[in-house]
Amino acid sequence: MASSVPVLSEQDVASILTYAQLIPLMRETLIAFSAGSILQPVRQMLVVEEQERYLGIMPAVTPDAMGAKLVCFYPKNAQFDRHTHLASIALFDPEFGTPLAFLDGRLITEMRTAATSAAVTQVLAAPQSRSLALIGSGVQAKAHLYALREIFPIEDVRVWSQTASNAERFAETHGARAMSAADAVDGADIVVCATSARTPVLQGAWLKPGAHVNSVGSPRPDWRELDDAVMAETVIVDSYEAAQKEAGDVILSGASIFAEAGEVLGGRKQVDRAATTIFKSVGIACEDLAAARLVFNLHKRAVR
Repeated sequence: MASSVPVLSEQDVASILTYAQLIPLMRETLIAFSAGSILQPVRQMLVVEEQERYLGIMPAVTPDAMGAKLVCFYPKNAQFDRHTHLASIALFDPEFGTPLAFLDGRLITEMRTAATSAAVTQVLAAPQSRSLALIGSGVQAKAHLYALREIFPIEDVRVWSQTASNAERFAETHGARAMSAADAVDGADIVVCATSARTPVLQGAWLKPGAHVNSVGSPRPDWRELDDAVMAETVIVDSYEAAQKEAGDVILSGASIFAEAGEVLGGRKQVDRAATTIFKSVGIACEDLAAARLVFNLHKRAVR
């Protein structure tokens, strides 16, 4: 009799997955994606309720993993103090098609997003970056703080939120300083923009020369969190095709994309280390599948 397919909860994922493991894996995955060794269409996004409820369908096949993530992006949940991103991942063996596991994808999505930013930031930001500005104070602000501290000696953390009380609460919990967006960004080595803004909340005039920005928010083609001056800098994306279809910051600014992250990480394109750099990340399925396979492998070892 065939054994049952394991179902791994968010608690299972949390007990196994670390940024120390995930950051180098995201680096390898982005390189493989840009090298053309991963099969992946652009995410299909079903609009359940415009501006409020979306269902994303994200399949991918990598050398080590095959499957799909179903992700609910529900901005309306924020008003009820619920997660705005919820997901499930079905994982299969790519060689034989055997179902391997079903995994809760919320924490995987949270962590792989920040780990991907950290992998890219590692090659674009100054190695001794110490100051971090967080534009947004939600799940991704916290995740990016933890992920970036795996790599950089972050000492000075500033945070801004459209809801001031949220920024104050984040600051108290994480040893940060709450302030205006302009003050938070002023002089910061690394900036993380993680909002659901419909219009820009980060201005290029605030950035110091040579700063690095990770933008993971405003994930709709008609939403923006970065102004045109930000997008006039050196722009890196996770996927040319996905960014040009999904990222309002790219589409509405008419920005020129310098490279995919995998091209930079793999050494196929070189970025001037003095440049002000922008990583516009929409999140791609191969990141989820690679992370899910890692969690599955770690779980197998733990239960032996």
